[in-house]
Amino acid sequence: MHHRMYRRRPLLGTAALGLGTALLPVAGARAAPVRGGTLRFLVEQDPTTLVTIAHTAGPSTRISPKITEGLLTYDLNFTPRPALATQWAVTPDGLSYTFWLRRGVKWHDGEDFTAADVAHSFELLRQYHPRGRGTFASLAAVETPDPLTVILRLSKPAPYLLNALDASESPIVPRHVYEDTDPLTNRNASAPIGTGPFVFREWVKGSHVILERNPRYWDAPKPYLDRIVVRFIADQAARSAAFETGELDLGGGPPVPRSDLARLLALPQIGSERRGGEYNGGMTQLYFNYETPVLRDRRVREAIAHAIDTSRLLEVVFFGYGEVAPSAVSPRLVNFVDPSIRPHTFDPGRAGRLLDEAGFPRRGGGSRLTLRLYANPFNGQASGDFVKQALQRIGIAVDFQFFDFPTYIQKAYTGRAFDLTLESLSNTFDPTPGIQRVFWSKNFRIGLPFSNVSHYDNPEIDRLLEAAAVEPDPLRRRAIWFEFQRRIHEDVAAIHLIAPDDITVFNRRVHDQTTGVTGMNGNFADLWLES
Repeated sequence: MHHRMYRRRPLLGTAALGLGTALLPVAGARAAPVRGGTLRFLVEQDPTTLVTIAHTAGPSTRISPKITEGLLTYDLNFTPRPALATQWAVTPDGLSYTFWLRRGVKWHDGEDFTAADVAHSFELLRQYHPRGRGTFASLAAVETPDPLTVILRLSKPAPYLLNALDASESPIVPRHVYEDTDPLTNRNASAPIGTGPFVFREWVKGSHVILERNPRYWDAPKPYLDRIVVRFIADQAARSAAFETGELDLGGGPPVPRSDLARLLALPQIGSERRGGEYNGGMTQLYFNYETPVLRDRRVREAIAHAIDTSRLLEVVFFGYGEVAPSAVSPRLVNFVDPSIRPHTFDPGRAGRLLDEAGFPRRGGGSRLTLRLYANPFNGQASGDFVKQALQRIGIAVDFQFFDFPTYIQKAYTGRAFDLTLESLSNTFDPTPGIQRVFWSKNFRIGLPFSNVSHYDNPEIDRLLEAAAVEPDPLRRRAIWFEFQRRIHEDVAAIHLIAPDDITVFNRRVHDQTTGVTGMNGNFADLWLES
């Protein structure tokens, strides 16, 4: 199809054409927001960057969308809504996507936002973003026929692409800041310039980030807040106390220990929300480092799987807030998860026999071998302690090392001096961007966070992942994902444990904090405080 035909904006239906509809308010929200005030927003761990152009870390995805926007956003029904793009169209063959951009948008430094910024951002996402390397693998060319039009040309269909364009997942960054630089070290990572409702003012590492209202925001009179103070509080007890005393207004995840949730939610000034985590599909997994020779033996991996009682893990560590999730695909992705995948049975006796067969009998003192365990701090130290105790019962001594978040990222994805790591990698809105990054051999890269940390390399799995990424037929694509789940489970390529509940905690003076499926990763332009 020629570009001339795109300019006619054909009526292709709401799935293919965005019509500029505003986000609908959450039921029960007040009709007249109040202007002003400072939101005290909790992000548990200090981020490594404030922009998600080359990163998918939880702290970064909380902050980045307030400053840096995407082409689209998504309401609570997952319907695409306009952001930097006001309209969009997809050709019937799924190989061309056209976006018409919003007029009059300025970067925070006063420069004009144009199609050139979008084109440059997609190139960066394709090269550097942990999920973008898969999401945009079929992107053959980005055309900018005029300053407010962008056309994505694909070599193969990408059936998930229209859902991948949120600010948290595919941020649009200023070309004039990123051109001819490495996005991983660009100064914008620590002092970002965006088009969003809030302007970066200050980052005191280990303490806070300050964002202030953008007076030139394109969606006037939003935002309603004057300021957001993002607080970093690593100590879990201190977080609970801060919500209880009113020092914090809002946090997601949940932001406090699950052991404190029932008590806090009984307080009259505290509310909660379970919506807003749908875009992430959070999971807790145990990944193997395949550079460790003993872990290449499937019998050792299976023994570890039989040593972990996932139901007990859910009860003791997660206090029942979640569900056992034995497949690589999250149970939240109901169109893709294979319900026939069952957890590896909790059977320490079988685990011991498997280790004996693999050549690791108990030696003096009862130990068979020693493994080094890391844990993403978002899982909490208790998760690592649970796994350590479980493995010690079958004769595997565990050197459990627990770090703060930035240190964990460096240790796991650059240093790689681990054998097992408890990760917290989300499935996102679709398994191709959410899961392909983890098991696709081509996505192993030293220093690339939240990618193939295992260095897993399986040609048949690569084939399935690459086929699912381009299959336009929903039923055939679902069948490919079912086969993938079965093979990964049989290989014990990883141990998938828990799908935690995503619970937002807020002071009841906070309104409209959850307006779409990205929840706390939204831009907070609609959020307002009751005076």
